[in-house]
Amino acid sequence: MTEVLDINVRKIKSSRLQDLNIDELPFGKYFTDHMLVADYADGEWQHVEIIPYQPLTIEPSNSALHYGQSIFEGIKAYRDHHGDAYIFRPYENFKRFNLSAQRMCMPEVPEEIFIEGMRKLIEIDKEWIPQKKDHALYIRPFMFATDGALGVKPSDTYKFLIILCPVGPFHAAPMKIAVEEKYTRAAPGGVGFSKNAGNYGGSMYPAMKAQKEGYDQVLWTDAFEHKWLQEVGMMNIGFIINGTFVTPMLEDTILKGVTRDSVLTILKDMGISTEERKINIDEIVEDYKKGQINEVFGMGTAAVISPVKELKYKDVVMKFDPSTFTIAAKVKQTLYEIRTGISADTHDWMLKV
Repeated sequence: MTEVLDINVRKIKSSRLQDLNIDELPFGKYFTDHMLVADYADGEWQHVEIIPYQPLTIEPSNSALHYGQSIFEGIKAYRDHHGDAYIFRPYENFKRFNLSAQRMCMPEVPEEIFIEGMRKLIEIDKEWIPQKKDHALYIRPFMFATDGALGVKPSDTYKFLIILCPVGPFHAAPMKIAVEEKYTRAAPGGVGFSKNAGNYGGSMYPAMKAQKEGYDQVLWTDAFEHKWLQEVGMMNIGFIINGTFVTPMLEDTILKGVTRDSVLTILKDMGISTEERKINIDEIVEDYKKGQINEVFGMGTAAVISPVKELKYKDVVMKFDPSTFTIAAKVKQTLYEIRTGISADTHDWMLKV
């Protein structure tokens, strides 16, 4: 049982929700009325409060800006068909957040702040949760160093926040992906498994180059041979090969996706065989030429299930027809039904607000 935390709450005088157009929700642009804030100093977490959403004031010498101690998570909350609010698998994100904190020499956030603080914040702003298919309330917990001094060392102080934003579909259309052959997202012994800001900053240039060539994202490969598949920009990747779901095995270069884990569980429930193993791009090209790849799709909190219609490696362009992706469609529908209470939550994934 999570400890009940006494959180100071200061509510906004007038909600901005009335100004929101639910039919036009670009991802990550509009934020709810309130945010949770907590400070770490003198070896303990303190000053936990929910306040109106507002700018932060930091020193120009803020150590996170100079040395990159910054981590985050992505979670979603939904309304079920009764109108009640639920958070999807927040404990998994809580565990991963603290793994990132350990790797980045940052203090762990206690469960009562992360989980109960999140629950309380959403309870206050639950009217912002869209009741429209493929829409949700995106939850962004994050932490950064706050020491106002230069010097390459772990900060002594930190700030933890949770902000919320209503969102629609992240990738509404099937994606075109380019297999990365030059640049590297992560190497063994590095920080690829953690959700730290630097991983994303370093991935932008290769992604931008791919976008100039007409592709949405890159599929990262290993740092040594650029042959072994890892993950796509902001999601894990999976293939249906001869009826079997195959996805790269987790290593310290790959983010342990919560949606990925959910998909694996649902596929097993459906009786579909799954394999988590090393995948070489040459194997994918060979299987494609043999007509053995049935489906390709990404899995992530933002996109949920994102079909891939084109995968490019060197001069080989592999094209797929997402309208024939029956398994991806079934998994997406199953996730939707669990999240909205249409189907039973047999795995206890949904946390009621």
